[in-house]
Amino acid sequence: MNERIKELAEQAKKYALDDMMKIADKEEALKVYSNSYDIKFTELIIKECANTIENWKKEPFPFDEDLAVKLIYEHFGLELPPKNIRVIKI
Repeated sequence: MNERIKELAEQAKKYALDDMMKIADKEEALKVYSNSYDIKFTELIIKECANTIENWKKEPFPFDEDLAVKLIYEHFGLELPPKNIRVIKI
């Protein structure tokens, strides 16, 4: 796992632990931890991607979606998949 992803995961973990510590019931606390972690980690990843694009928009060349995708992959230290399998279906 890339160092930046590890840092974001650690931030999400701390956030979720803080939320969990507010709950007395053990089972409920674990649910709160899991939910808080998932939400916070997702939020941090989205912000990181948005910041990468925002920083790139300041460059003096026109916007290019393919380059934006490449920048996000590179930012997280991931290998860019072939173009024909980039579409993520939810």
